[in-house]
Amino acid sequence: MSGRAIISCFSPPSTSCFIPLSRRTHFPHAPLPPRLLLPRRSHLLVAVGRDSGKMWANVKSEKNVSETPKYEDVVVQKARGLDDVEEEGKWWKVFPKRWVIVVLCFSAFLLCNMDRVNMSIAILPMSAEYNWNPSTVGLIQSSFFWGYLLTQIAGGIWADTVGGKQVLGFGVVWWSVATALTPIAAKLGLPFLLVARAFMGVGEGVAMPAMNNILSKWVPVSERSRSLALVYSGMYLGSVTGLAFSPFLIHQFGWPSVFYSFGSLGTVWFSVWLSKAHSSPLEDPELRPEEKKLITTNCFSKEPVKTIPWGLILSKAPVWALIVSHFCHNWGTFILLTWMPTYYNQVLKFNLTESGLFCVLPWLIMALSANVGGWIADTLVSKGVSVTRVRKIMQTIGFLGPAFFLTQLSHVNSPVMAVLCMTCSQGTDAFSQSGLYSNHQDIAPRYSGILLGLSNTAGVLAGVFGTAATGYILQHGSWDDVFKVSVGLYLVGTVVFNLFSTGEKVLE
Repeated sequence: MSGRAIISCFSPPSTSCFIPLSRRTHFPHAPLPPRLLLPRRSHLLVAVGRDSGKMWANVKSEKNVSETPKYEDVVVQKARGLDDVEEEGKWWKVFPKRWVIVVLCFSAFLLCNMDRVNMSIAILPMSAEYNWNPSTVGLIQSSFFWGYLLTQIAGGIWADTVGGKQVLGFGVVWWSVATALTPIAAKLGLPFLLVARAFMGVGEGVAMPAMNNILSKWVPVSERSRSLALVYSGMYLGSVTGLAFSPFLIHQFGWPSVFYSFGSLGTVWFSVWLSKAHSSPLEDPELRPEEKKLITTNCFSKEPVKTIPWGLILSKAPVWALIVSHFCHNWGTFILLTWMPTYYNQVLKFNLTESGLFCVLPWLIMALSANVGGWIADTLVSKGVSVTRVRKIMQTIGFLGPAFFLTQLSHVNSPVMAVLCMTCSQGTDAFSQSGLYSNHQDIAPRYSGILLGLSNTAGVLAGVFGTAATGYILQHGSWDDVFKVSVGLYLVGTVVFNLFSTGEKVLE
């Protein structure tokens, strides 16, 4: 092939010559790259025009002429190469896809608790408008758990057999629609409102098992604790966001605006989830090969299960350790989060505004400490500490920390110290995200959704019974009695988890 270049010349007109060239010849005044790659034993044929005062150079090779690339091709290839480098250098192109999945799950749980806590604020103007008595308000608040209980195990089965992407996507859309329909249901009548709230519980009930399933396939063991801590902190921050924005929206636009605005956010999340998420890294065509290798060699990523060995699952002591520990953990957690406004008002004599402010503070501390605990746990695992020991250490902190600070409440005299004890209690409670909440994926990665459904069912029952039992205890006793029951269950959970739990896989 031949390439042509214009170079300056001071030779007489109408002359030509052959100039031997090396492989790299410089054309400082030509509109070419600094160096032009030429084949060996090339010559430069210089032809000088009569009128232009410029010289045309024909580059020819004595070898096969097809071996020399066109100048245009060289320029295009270089341009494409630079574009590829620039494209690869963009942070959103090299950001780990597994952490995209984690962030999307975090966002889903943020919406989950935003939609859950908005009723606790909106119920005040709603009850005034519809003349609901306290018994009716309690019925409405509890109707959420009817659906929530129904879909814990069912959601786990569905996620493990179909895939986490479909189930979590369904859950977000379902509860978002139920949230948006809440004002319409309230206007139609109490039965319709109860059904809407129960339907919302159905959607949120599948979220945790589905999330556990999808992360068991995407996140390596060395990153498991901090990924789960981040996702669960989305729930805490969702409560903060819901409690913070609901009063403003109600004041500016009326109570229906809370449900319409919060519910519509689910459609935005779902559109991103459809385009970015996959149930398994093996299903993602855009996943970079090096990340796929990292995931598939360090975590579970097999096909969804076809049959569920219920007898084998329920015969394992670590499974029952999870169920019992989840019950003990949630008894204290639900009591703290449900009854704290009343405690602040009746015992510490805070007004309702101050009570609401101090109710937000523990959620923030829990979000922070959950992520701190996650990083600590993963660091210990990366340094060679066994997963079993790490899980037991973190869960022991998650049990004994709250137990200790609750026992100090009867000894403090100032409201500030009481609030500090409550905040520290819930802050240490969040270390459980790196303990029992991470343990489902450790012992049964293929059935992690089902396992979380089983243990979380026990946890929800603890919340239902614990909330009711607290009212009974307060009617016949004192707050000290309430805290003693919680402390006792925390101690039981500590013993059971340390005796029977493991970080090793017990179910294939």
